[in-house]
Amino acid sequence: MAVCPLCNSLKTLEVYCPKCQTLLEDSGKVSDYLDPYGHYNDEETVKMGDGYPNTAKDQICPHLMVCKECGHDEVHFIKEE
Repeated sequence: MAVCPLCNSLKTLEVYCPKCQTLLEDSGKVSDYLDPYGHYNDEETVKMGDGYPNTAKDQICPHLMVCKECGHDEVHFIKEE
């Protein structure tokens, strides 16, 4: 079974805000914001309802990246390993 290297603290992602060039902060999986109890479900069930049709098939984990300076946010798809 593949795991997300960001969720498991195996790697970090260095992405800068396109508006103010501040380092974006990883705010975790997008699915954590959709259901407050979603982390109790198995990962495949969560991926079926995360709003992205290919997360399970392509083994990717959508992470919300947020700029603490200007409020910009964007989703980055992290390849599971």
